[in-house]
Amino acid sequence: MTNILAVDDEPAVLALLCNILQKDGHVVTTLSDPSEVEGLQLGVYDLILLDVMMPEIDGFTLCRHIRTKVDCPLLFLTAKSMENDVITGLGEGADDYIIKPFGAGELRARVHAHLRRESRVRRNVFCIGEVSFNLSGKEITVRDAAVPLTKSEYAICEFLALNRRQVFSKDQIYTSVFGFDGDSDSSTIVEHIKNVRAKLNRAGVSPIETVWGIGYRWK
Repeated sequence: MTNILAVDDEPAVLALLCNILQKDGHVVTTLSDPSEVEGLQLGVYDLILLDVMMPEIDGFTLCRHIRTKVDCPLLFLTAKSMENDVITGLGEGADDYIIKPFGAGELRARVHAHLRRESRVRRNVFCIGEVSFNLSGKEITVRDAAVPLTKSEYAICEFLALNRRQVFSKDQIYTSVFGFDGDSDSSTIVEHIKNVRAKLNRAGVSPIETVWGIGYRWK
């Protein structure tokens, strides 16, 4: 049984989310007032859906607040006109976004992909140069210092590192990491990699290389 929290100021959207996700056996908690999130035990949730445009507390602000308390997948719900802002907002700690209006198939596929990724269990540790991967703890360290990556950022690094020197397009990375079989929104990969590079650069390494016109690879 999977617990999902959905926060949106539109009751019709919350009803739609419940109707779709409960059919897959998920337990869905809904909130129309984002200020009520503060009173919840956020650790019980396996995935959180956040609307971006809400009065008083917007989704970006709420995301920053939530991300300090949980490490489960966090997905934005956004209007098409906000797409570019949300891509930038992935730097706040979200893993992905879904554009309104969304279909039942897309919502179910994205949620399933992120939950499936969370259920993968690995117990290996491997190193490439000064970068060490803890596949069980989903953690990267550089010279024994932890690099503070989000789960999606870590997953992208792990995929590229495990397939070292191979070049992958944005679409290939998105599909391999998130397992989404529909029309993937690979633009999220660009923003995630930009964030990863900044964090790794601060740690003193630059392992991700851009192959112009093709994609990315771990050197």
